[in-house]
Amino acid sequence: MNINWSALGQTAGVSLLVTIAVVAVFSVGVNGVSRGGAVARTVASTCFLACAAAIAYGLYLLTTH
Repeated sequence: MNINWSALGQTAGVSLLVTIAVVAVFSVGVNGVSRGGAVARTVASTCFLACAAAIAYGLYLLTTH
């Protein structure tokens, strides 16, 4: 059995970066909801939609590849 360490490292790095990005975007969304203004709620909705899109894309990759 051969392990492609370079590909494994790249996968781990991309997974870490995407996880940090999704958590940061979700945090911005929660902050927007807590502020309560119209613009803040719009930003929060956009952030939550971006998180949902990232999750949906991950599920798509898992089920089709």
